[in-house]
Amino acid sequence: MNFDFAKILTVLTLVTGVVWLLDKIFFASKRKEKALIDKVEYKEPMVVEWSNSLFPVLLLVLVVRSFIFEPYKIPTGSMIPTLHIGDFIVVNKYAYGLRLPVLNTKFIEVGNPQRGDVAVFRFPAGPPDNYIKRVIAIPGDKVVYRNKHLYINGEKMQLELIGPYTKADTKCGSPRSGEVRYKETLDGVEHDVLIRNGWGNAPPKSVTVPEGMYFMMGDNRDNSNDSRYWGFVPEENLVGRASYVWMSFDTHACINGSRIGEAIR
Repeated sequence: MNFDFAKILTVLTLVTGVVWLLDKIFFASKRKEKALIDKVEYKEPMVVEWSNSLFPVLLLVLVVRSFIFEPYKIPTGSMIPTLHIGDFIVVNKYAYGLRLPVLNTKFIEVGNPQRGDVAVFRFPAGPPDNYIKRVIAIPGDKVVYRNKHLYINGEKMQLELIGPYTKADTKCGSPRSGEVRYKETLDGVEHDVLIRNGWGNAPPKSVTVPEGMYFMMGDNRDNSNDSRYWGFVPEENLVGRASYVWMSFDTHACINGSRIGEAIR
């Protein structure tokens, strides 16, 4: 079962906030007066006590999570070697504009995704789960993906061979093999990608990105469910830009300390 944490957090903040406000305006002073008259110890009702304690905490979490930073766990290997399964990352929520929680309506323009950004977004072609991919093309760009090479607006993106990728995802994971690691330069942004020559060919693509849309791909090019298969990401589906890794585990609960604090490029 999927829980909409943003919606639950917003509702709890509103409920505790309304209880706190109504009590402050209408009921708290009367209870205090009655306690003085009856010469008994003043005591708040449990629902008021809980609301007074929880509301400021919930409000702080809501503000930070909605407008500043949000944690996100990497669930798949589609962004290897940039991000590993079990990485916990921080998502910059204000990089692409401030949005109202739940409604996702932008009310302050801050910036727009740029080619090469690693972005989190709500999946546009199914259940609105959060996905993470690299921004390959922005509105107006013509994208061609052919023979495992990217062409943006007629220009071939540079691929520099690094060598076979055999690095374990974490210090106690099993080494990977079969993929070849390349350094790709995308509009001046250098990042590593994995390619399996002769295996996992994505369908050739030649598209022009419409206004208000973005074309996304995973860095693990032959193991990524992305815009090559299901299309563009609408601007309103954007969640934020991935900033850095704050913790990293593997399936055996081993901590990869070398990745903690690593900036995401």
